[in-house]
Amino acid sequence: MFKDDLKSSYLFGSNAPFIEEQYEHYLENPDSVDPDWRKYFDELQKISDSKSKDINHSEIIEQFALYAKHKAPISTPPQGHNPKQVGVLQLINAYRFLGNRIADLDPLQRHLSEAVTELDYKHYGLEDTDLDTEFDTGSLVGPHRATLRSIIEALKETYCKHVGIEYMYLTSTEQKRWIQSRFEGSRSKINLSPDDKRSLLQHITAAETLERYLHTRYVGQKRFSLEGGESLIPIVNETIQRAGASGTKEIVIGMAHRGRLNVLVNCLGKMPRDLFSEFEGKHSSELSSGDVKYHQGFSSDIKTSGGPVHLTLAFNPSHLEIVNPVVEGSVRARQDRRNDISGDQVLPVLIHGDSAFAGQGVVMETMALSKTRGYATGGTLHIVVNNQIGFTTSDPRDTRSTTYCTDIAKMIEAPVFHVNGDDPESVLLVAQVALDFRNTFHSDVVIDLVCYRRLGHNEQDEPMVTQPWMYKKINSRLTTRKLYADQLENHDVIAKGDGDKYVQAYRDALDAGVLLDQTVIHGYQSPFTANWGIYNQSDWRANSSTALPLKVLKRLGEKVTSIPSEYKLHPTVQRVIDNRKLMGKGDLPLDWGMGEILAYASLLDEGYGIRLSGQDCGRGTFSHRHAVIHDQNRQSWDSGIYVPLQHIKDNQPEFTVIDSILSEEAVLGFEYGYATTEPRQLIIWEAQFGDFANGAQVVIDQFISSGESKWGRLCGLTLLLPHGYEGQGPEHSSARLERYLQLCAEYNIQVCVPSTPAQVFHLLRRQMVRPMRKPLIVITPKSLLRRKEATSELKELSVGGFKPVISEVEKLKADKVERLVVCSGKVYYDLVAERKVRNIENIAIIRLEQLYPFPHNEFADEIKKYSHAKSVVWAQEEPGNQGAWHRIQHYLNRHLLKHQKLSYALRPSSASPAVGYLAKHNEQQKALIDAALTITA
Repeated sequence: MFKDDLKSSYLFGSNAPFIEEQYEHYLENPDSVDPDWRKYFDELQKISDSKSKDINHSEIIEQFALYAKHKAPISTPPQGHNPKQVGVLQLINAYRFLGNRIADLDPLQRHLSEAVTELDYKHYGLEDTDLDTEFDTGSLVGPHRATLRSIIEALKETYCKHVGIEYMYLTSTEQKRWIQSRFEGSRSKINLSPDDKRSLLQHITAAETLERYLHTRYVGQKRFSLEGGESLIPIVNETIQRAGASGTKEIVIGMAHRGRLNVLVNCLGKMPRDLFSEFEGKHSSELSSGDVKYHQGFSSDIKTSGGPVHLTLAFNPSHLEIVNPVVEGSVRARQDRRNDISGDQVLPVLIHGDSAFAGQGVVMETMALSKTRGYATGGTLHIVVNNQIGFTTSDPRDTRSTTYCTDIAKMIEAPVFHVNGDDPESVLLVAQVALDFRNTFHSDVVIDLVCYRRLGHNEQDEPMVTQPWMYKKINSRLTTRKLYADQLENHDVIAKGDGDKYVQAYRDALDAGVLLDQTVIHGYQSPFTANWGIYNQSDWRANSSTALPLKVLKRLGEKVTSIPSEYKLHPTVQRVIDNRKLMGKGDLPLDWGMGEILAYASLLDEGYGIRLSGQDCGRGTFSHRHAVIHDQNRQSWDSGIYVPLQHIKDNQPEFTVIDSILSEEAVLGFEYGYATTEPRQLIIWEAQFGDFANGAQVVIDQFISSGESKWGRLCGLTLLLPHGYEGQGPEHSSARLERYLQLCAEYNIQVCVPSTPAQVFHLLRRQMVRPMRKPLIVITPKSLLRRKEATSELKELSVGGFKPVISEVEKLKADKVERLVVCSGKVYYDLVAERKVRNIENIAIIRLEQLYPFPHNEFADEIKKYSHAKSVVWAQEEPGNQGAWHRIQHYLNRHLLKHQKLSYALRPSSASPAVGYLAKHNEQQKALIDAALTITA
């Protein structure tokens, strides 16, 4: 009955993968397998421990086959098995788990591998006399039966030479078997033709020769050399060619400094003469500041067998890994533009340094995004240039707390392929397998290129000062190019001296300022390229109509409040929708939430896409938005969700709203990358509280505020930052307005504090309708979301536009006004309320709604209007050393009349953004209101 299934043992054939998977689970956690299996494996362990002799176990074989095929229960195993066969399987399993620990990965051979007991066959009751005994090999790729000696040789070849593999922590059996088929099937060797080997040598030669050429031509200039890690170049080039052959149309690369210039020239095809010009100090006059050459981005088109592939190297500041989420956002935008749902057409490649990969938290944050719906990109190929030193720290006791620098990747079950950088052929194998894994399973995968850094951190650094032992080894070691050239000479793949001829040919090309590689395509234009030329408008006053006819507003109001009848709404949400229906008809004043929703609906109606993300932005942190409606009777994740803004009209652009993971830095970086790639969408990131943007300050400083002046990168990203001093303490009051104002220069960003629903409606529409793409910082309210005074009539959306300055709304006699109070945000309503209580008629209050670019003309008109006023007071809720006061006082002073004096009303300067005691908060609030509204002689 079982003859066809059991030609030798239950341990091979169709049952082997199933049985071994059960056994692996048992080894990790005995309680994770069926009780019958656990009982059986327990017995095997006992027998293995007792090292009993071989015993016929044909009875249990039939029961295994039954179980594997039909899941039939098995009876208690008889007390008679072959423990040595079990030991062989345990040994195979151990090599799959731990073989990487003794692999020959370090070109410097500084770290002598400690003996791993689990990799000794004697640990499993096997003896020297068993080496020539045949055993079943289970699921080990290769012959179904082999001697123990040949099994061990196969395992060492696969897992312990120049390739070390970590993958057994994957929960997917399919992925593990796939990896085994690729590495065990080839014994971790690649079959290259002589032409392939010569081509590989040329790539290594190009990498080394460029660095040496720059070193001698531009002595002492920083370039962050790739010497010691030259094998990165064939990895990248193989990825480009193989990806193109498999249908990839675009690759976006993110990397820090190390090897960047080499990748630019030898992978992306930047002309050497252009690089030399940068070394010689020449620069673009179009950029106000520019950036150093090893931060620069680049794009090109490369020929592959599958057609042109567009390459983009993202601009990157010195904050190393911060480029990771930016790349992912750019990739997602490109995928969305192509409707590339699976990520087959656009590939993200991230090149890391070993210490940064292990040490910088944004790596974890970015990986945490990789499988989420709003941020997934179909898997990322990570390449770690592991030169075994972080700046000047090379002692593994100081560089990290994990065995490998790549251990963070296990968090998302990304397999890690370690490879010795001095073996270019193994490097090429790993590159091929890694890309194929990503494309097959659309999951992240990591290549750990173990190499070294031949020079110091930069070319002005002397590494022998702090790493004498390491650099004695480096200085005595032949280069990767020389080692491989000698290898090819010894195998008659190249003639003696050809290696040197390759070097000379490349140097001659560099002397001419050109490339030997002819794969770059010039003049190719993809139909998916975004046209940024129409957004170069830099005049923020450019006239763009944001008002809409009442008829259109009412139609949109109906759309955003139409919920399918089968949806049972929470009573609170039902009240919101009912009120919005009245607001949409003009029967009830608009609150902030409705003003914002109508802005989105109108943009969608006009053909602009919208992407809104943040930690609670579907509902809104303060429960004001309700862009996502939840059926109270929903029974699953995939049902009971309705998003009205996705139903404005047929064939509308995408409205995406994402409740993000609890991350600021990676999520904001992602949205920046998206916004710099897609100008036709309103991209918004909302902080849960404005203070929480603290966690994304690197993105704000290094990209959002300075990306245009450094790199010419336009970006229309919008940040919504809830702000308001309402006694909620230091971390829930201030959006740190002063920080954004400090970053303002050269009309780089917009900082606005809208105080009404009509204002936010016109402001958000202006961000897209105006032919300009500049980052927009919106200081949004908390308590004003529902304050009766902070409402607008529907008709205010049908006239005018965003007002940088809002004049006094009461009909005060201008010639009787003795003081003009200027303010922004919530404090305006507090001041107006107290002015009414005190029946004050000689103090006018105006709102400065746009703090930068400062509205000089509009503010000057207000000053002239109240020419009889002797004092002008700036009032703010924030402490004096914070808020807008220090940044805008010179603007205010510029427009004062000769007889006017500028003063302020604010909280005392403070080391903390706000007090934590409600009583003290109220005391300070009363004091600043008094200061603003009290005129002294």
